[in-house]
Amino acid sequence: MEPLLIEKELILNLSFVQDKSVVEQHPNLKQQIVNATLLGNNEHKKVKIIFKDDVGTKMVETTIWASGQKFICLKGGSWIPIHRIVEIIV
Repeated sequence: MEPLLIEKELILNLSFVQDKSVVEQHPNLKQQIVNATLLGNNEHKKVKIIFKDDVGTKMVETTIWASGQKFICLKGGSWIPIHRIVEIIV
């Protein structure tokens, strides 16, 4: 199923409550997060983030400013739980 392209400002309105949601993640997701964070901080480059909220699969094109153990922080202050990310495309 094709992900729904959304604006990063809409992420604040999404729900990530259902922790039982199983997301099939790209095998190199951790490295994708590291690379995308470096691109965001050094080159202010946008990446495509494919993720799942409680409703379905979404995609956002934005800059990743920071990443932690459980979340990534996007430009504008939105957060996405890492366990809901499918893939990051540079």
